[in-house]
Amino acid sequence: VQLQASGGGLVPAGGSLRLSCTASGRTFASSAMGWFRQAPGKEREVVAAIRYDSSSIYYADSVKGRFTTSRDNARKTVYLQMNSLNPEDTAVYYCAAGETYRAVVDGTVGYWGQGTLVTVSS
Repeated sequence: VQLQASGGGLVPAGGSLRLSCTASGRTFASSAMGWFRQAPGKEREVVAAIRYDSSSIYYADSVKGRFTTSRDNARKTVYLQMNSLNPEDTAVYYCAAGETYRAVVDGTVGYWGQGTLVTVSS
């Protein structure tokens, strides 16, 4: 699976962005997907995860109520809608694919996208 993330950019505090991640390969529909981020000087952390059939979705406490992830298996694409952004959300965001939803939530993934930078100005 190859993953291509897009949609990052510069946004003022309180603004919104929508990230997309498109996959190539035949296993997207059976893969759990996740969004991770890494801020300068910090470790990479899971932001959201979604089961292959969208029946289970996980959000980190720091983004609950503000971020929404969804997927379109026909388009082999997963999305991260980010609202009410604040400067603490500034990071490189990565999409990732894993064998199981639980594995992705735990940070065990098999494939990473290249990352897209999100910068939130105060």
